[in-house]
Amino acid sequence: MSITATHAFQGVYEADVNHSSFEAGARHMGVGSFRTRFEDVTARLSADESGLRLEGRAAVESISIRNPPEFREHVVNGADFFDAPHHPEITFASDQIELHDGGTLELTGRLTIKGTTRALRATGSYRLPLEDPYGNLRSALDLQATIDRREFGIDWQARLPGGGNALEWDIALAVHLELVQG
Repeated sequence: MSITATHAFQGVYEADVNHSSFEAGARHMGVGSFRTRFEDVTARLSADESGLRLEGRAAVESISIRNPPEFREHVVNGADFFDAPHHPEITFASDQIELHDGGTLELTGRLTIKGTTRALRATGSYRLPLEDPYGNLRSALDLQATIDRREFGIDWQARLPGGGNALEWDIALAVHLELVQG
């Protein structure tokens, strides 16, 4: 861990929701990629003498699927997908964040989807805080991780006529946080 990088963060940083994103994607029908994002996302990076801590949440209802409406309804509310009436949020809390020289990072924590919490390891990059034109300190984290959706009870599946699955089990997560000290 880079002590210089860790000490460059001080206080609390909130995600600038206009410049942050939480995306998920999976191979679809054996040929393409299905990608979506969650629009209602919050995140907070806290820095103190004990280190860095990242916490975040995404509202399931904010998934960006518009058409067809019955598909969106199934993904958001179906028991074999997110089951939003019983589990309206996805949450994350870090256990450890390691900043490395050169701007890379490793993060471990706990991801909760549909009331099930699993360990998560993400890698990515960070940018040290700098002052924006309005006098605010800004930083950014870019994180990538892969989860098996079955571990969270998202177990819908259909077989393709020629073999294989309609939607792969592995989901690629990509989180970009532009953070503002507040």
